[in-house]
Amino acid sequence: MSLSDAILTRLTALHPKIIDLSLDRMWRILAALDHPERRLPPVIHVAGTNGKGSVVAFLRAMLEAAGKSVHVYTSPHLVHFHERIRLGAPGGGEFISDAALSALLEECEQRNGGEPITFFEITTAAAFLAFSRNPADYLILEVGLGGRLDATNVVDPLASVITMVDYDHQQFLGDTLTEIATEKAGIIKRGRPCILGVQGEEALAAIEHVASRLGAPLIVAGQEWQAFEQHGRLVYEDMQGLLDLPLPRLNGRFQIDNAGLAIATLRALDMPGVGEAEIARGLQSAYWPARLERLDAGPLNALLPAGAELWLDGGHNESAGRVLAASMAEIEERVSRPLLIIWGMLNTKDPGAFIRSFAGLARRVITLTIPGEPNAVDATVLATIAAEHGIESEIAASLPDALRRAGLPVSEVAPRVLICGSLYLAGHVLAAHESSLQSGGPA
Repeated sequence: MSLSDAILTRLTALHPKIIDLSLDRMWRILAALDHPERRLPPVIHVAGTNGKGSVVAFLRAMLEAAGKSVHVYTSPHLVHFHERIRLGAPGGGEFISDAALSALLEECEQRNGGEPITFFEITTAAAFLAFSRNPADYLILEVGLGGRLDATNVVDPLASVITMVDYDHQQFLGDTLTEIATEKAGIIKRGRPCILGVQGEEALAAIEHVASRLGAPLIVAGQEWQAFEQHGRLVYEDMQGLLDLPLPRLNGRFQIDNAGLAIATLRALDMPGVGEAEIARGLQSAYWPARLERLDAGPLNALLPAGAELWLDGGHNESAGRVLAASMAEIEERVSRPLLIIWGMLNTKDPGAFIRSFAGLARRVITLTIPGEPNAVDATVLATIAAEHGIESEIAASLPDALRRAGLPVSEVAPRVLICGSLYLAGHVLAAHESSLQSGGPA
């Protein structure tokens, strides 16, 4: 265990709840730290249900392609906590070092004085300290949960960005799309532009209401801008004109929407030096692990038959299930293989809503209790849910066992294996696979 791991473990005891949405504790610790949130580089604040991380990755890649230094804050991490805090530098940033993170966490702990504060709040304060003390051109800041009362919502950003809004975290954000979208629209600031990804009517109406009240210009997908695939290219169009671009490096048709949202944001802000060439390079270099990621040869692939494909995705809600199933169906149309799913989820999600999109598509589901996660749904329960949706299921004792089961012959064609259902499962897989996470993957 590293020094920062020991401190992080200690910080979890400062509040009895993992999630307690409020800004009071955040404002208190920021005041004790002499308000680092006021000394940040220009901020792009990103909220939404699905796609936040991918939009952040596109924004970072495009800005870095233009020679900008970019701080990035995301959550949760997959393997190491350090992945949440990326410090920008010319030519590309890197994750915060253990020594620097440990010093910041200890400083925040001392200034907090033993007062109740959630883990996310105090670690976000530490991130703000890091960003305020290291110069950069921009900070891309991802919301943790919701928006209005999220610990990140203490900044005055250049712009707010809201990806597609759908049902998730209803126990904290409300039971209707109107309530959820209103909470996420809480990051919109008076007079500052808000760029919207593709939205349903109910969510869009809620966001429009908040923006109107604050006099914040809205730049809406399908109205002020659009992005689509045409002849193997990404076509982006807005009032400024049309861009003919390469398809994103990130897999999945849904990434076209995410890439379009990043492009719309940069065009709305008229970023100096960020033109078509830089956007194109960013599309081809953006990397975001465990988002429809095909895992290359490694120890996990070795457990599968020769020629098998191994895919990984961290999506965990109903809309993510729909998009992921559609993406796998699209891959199936190009190259047909039997699809086998290795599936694990947390009990804070709706397993049935996620897995039902795979009915008729997946040949078999192999369920797994996510290792080391107290909130993991038991594999037996998941197997029952899969069967209720008409998908043949079986239970695995471990990840290696699940992969070996997936490798058992179901046809003469080597299978396509998808591991999915949780970012926590994805982190476990990437750690076992020894993925290149030391600097956030390829630049």
